[in-house]
Parts: sequence; C-alpha cells; structure tokens
Amino acid sequence: MSTATGQSTSYTPSAAALDAVLAGGGQPEPPSALSASLAFGRRAMLKIKHVPEQLFDVTAFPIMMTLMFTYLFGGALAGSTTQYLQYLLPGVLVMSVVMITMYTGVGVNIDIEKGVFDRIRTLPVWRPAALVGAILGDLVRYTIASAVILVLGLVLGFRPGGGVLGVLGGVALLVVFSFAFSWLWTMFGLLLRTEKSVMGVSMMVLFPLTFLSNVFVDPKTMPGWLQAFVEVNPITHLVAAVRGAMAGTWDGGAVLWTLIASAVLVAVFGTWTMRLYNRR
Repeated sequence: MSTATGQSTSYTPSAAALDAVLAGGGQPEPPSALSASLAFGRRAMLKIKHVPEQLFDVTAFPIMMTLMFTYLFGGALAGSTTQYLQYLLPGVLVMSVVMITMYTGVGVNIDIEKGVFDRIRTLPVWRPAALVGAILGDLVRYTIASAVILVLGLVLGFRPGGGVLGVLGGVALLVVFSFAFSWLWTMFGLLLRTEKSVMGVSMMVLFPLTFLSNVFVDPKTMPGWLQAFVEVNPITHLVAAVRGAMAGTWDGGAVLWTLIASAVLVAVFGTWTMRLYNRR
C-alpha cells in the first residue's frame, strides 16, 4: 500500500487474520479403498446418466437375443416355444450378461486413450480404485440386463420352479461370475492399444465360450469330442448353476465350480491387471 509521501509499505497479516481464512483442524484423512471405489463406481453411473444410449446393450440386446432364439429354435428343438423357454431362458440370461462384460475393458481403454487414467493415478487414492469402481458400475448394468430378460421371459411364459428365491439366487451367481470375468477385459483394456482391438479379441473369446456350451441344447446330444470341451467350459457350469437355482433343483457341484472359477479369475486376471496398470 502507498503512504502520503509516495512510499509503499508492505502489509503483514496478523495471526488472527490468517486463522480466519485458513481451514482449521488437521489434514483430512485420505479416502478408504471402499469409498474411493464407490466414488469411481458413481462416476461410471454418471456416464450412463449423460449418455443413456449406453443402456442399449443391456436393454435392446437381451430382448433381441431372447426373442430370436426362443422362436428360432423352440419349435424345432422342443416342439413348443413355451416348453423350450423353460430350458432356454436361464441360458440366454447368462449368455447376454456375460457378453456385455466386454464393455468394461472397452471403457477402460477409452479412458486410457483420453488420458483420464493418467490424471487419476496422480490422486492420493487406493491405486486399484478406478478399475474396481468401473466394474462396480457395470454390476448395475448386469442387473438391469437380468431384470429385462426375466420380465420378458415371464411375459412369454417362463415359470421358474424355484420361485423368487431361486431367481434371486441365480442372478446373484451370475453377477458374481460376471464381476470376476470382467477382470479379463480390464486386462485387455490395458494391454491392447485401441477399443476396436479390445472388442475384436473379446468376441473371439466370448463366442466359443457361450455358443459351445449348454445354453441352447443338452450337451449329451453333441459329439464326444465337443462334449469334452463343453464339460470344462466355465459357462456350462454357470448356466447349470443358474438353471438349477431357477428351477428349484440346486446343482451344488455347478454352484461350487462357479464360485471357484470366479475366485480364480479375480486372483489371476485381477493381479495381472494391476501389474499392467502400475507399469503404465
């Protein structure tokens, strides 16, 4: 500030003035792993809010798959679309949800290409939070897809013998497996250069796994060499577990196999994903 003589003097704020404008208390604690993951999960949901077309794959796609395979194969394989629907719907439910898990890797790859992950990695949060949050956000999409297929199936004549508890149990198994399976696509999202590459590799993996299984027909009708692959296919055991739960005849072996496969997927691909993420 200037004085009457034209000389300037410096102003030194008092301690009381500084205390009035500065935040009191100690430094805030960093967010926990859970809160950070949930925050990034909310970010994934906000993407859907601002771009609702992203819900196309969890609404229109499951409806199309259910209608197409019910009326395409129902009369030929079971003599009745309603009768075939009792067998088909749990399988189509698994196939539709598992196939949309690949968009987790696509989303991760897009964030990397845009530089979003470079900014996130500078934040004082749990390192895996961004990846875990993206998958948590996708769990909502898997649940929506499951609800769409089940509602359509009930309209078409599907009647689950296991009742509400059986349906909820089957969907829970599917969501658990889909969460674990999504780690495979996050790995590809980090490993491959473009989103088109992620989608291409994902389809090469998903088509054999979903179609060479028990989704559409009983594996006993297949050639012996094909049965050998179908019997070790994790999708086969997942479909058997979901189908048994919804029918009210729980398949303990298939349920256990599904849970073990889910744990192995998280342990292997989750670890590999984080190693790639830390090296970028």
